[in-house]
Amino acid sequence: MNRVAALQMTSGGNLQANLQQAAELIGRAANQGAQLLVLPEYFAYHGCRDVSAIAEQEQSPAGSARSFLSEQAKLHQVWVVGGTIPVAQPMVSTHPVSNSHDNRVMASCFVVNDQGSEVACYQKMHLFDVQVDDAKGSYRESDDYCHGDQPMVVDTPFGRLGLSVCYDLRFPELYRYLVDQGAELIVVPSAFTAKTGEAHWQLLLRARAVENLSYVVGANMGDRSHPKQPTWGGSAIVDPWGNILSELEGGQGVVIGDIDLDYLKKLRQKMPVHEHRRFSVVKPSH
Repeated sequence: MNRVAALQMTSGGNLQANLQQAAELIGRAANQGAQLLVLPEYFAYHGCRDVSAIAEQEQSPAGSARSFLSEQAKLHQVWVVGGTIPVAQPMVSTHPVSNSHDNRVMASCFVVNDQGSEVACYQKMHLFDVQVDDAKGSYRESDDYCHGDQPMVVDTPFGRLGLSVCYDLRFPELYRYLVDQGAELIVVPSAFTAKTGEAHWQLLLRARAVENLSYVVGANMGDRSHPKQPTWGGSAIVDPWGNILSELEGGQGVVIGDIDLDYLKKLRQKMPVHEHRRFSVVKPSH
């Protein structure tokens, strides 16, 4: 078995305070034997306003949040999924056409190994442009960010790791694709709103686990009392049968669970749903 951790944070507008909070939680998780740690979406910059300036600074691995991830992973000899970090387009864009007149950035989820090296970067594909019945009301993530266009699965010592972020959770075809590419464990760093999170967060985590017979790790922001933009928390580790192995309600904390790939493989052998499919969704070409 391998031990994983979802880290739940209550980040604000101060970068150094956010990094200090993350470092404390990383240390706690590592001390409990976790080998793969998942931070929430926007773990370093939640509440920080100047996204473009942040993205320019984080374009280099020497950026504040990226270097922090590398240092912490190497210090504790753990793998870290670094939530999301805004990164300017030129370095990470996979688009064939230049976006030189588009100053929006990419929500980049870095995977850092236990030597402190960045081994993968997933760019969030589905952006949160919705109306929510909360204090903020309107969310327009695409005002600041561009859509990513490349699903990502990474080989790790803990199995094949599928990457997704927050609003991606509502798009099951992405998760089916990740499993088709061999994913056994799927992570969901998030900043789910309190309103939508209360209604759907755990339901969606469990659904993605059950329909794909995969482990799912959801690491969420947990500031339920924030006056303008409350987040739900509820970070959880779900097994392939939909059981909640460990969870946390609101606030800061560490959620720990053990991943048993032998159990996963036996389930997939007994119930080979991926082989039984008679229909798949293919995006039409234009």
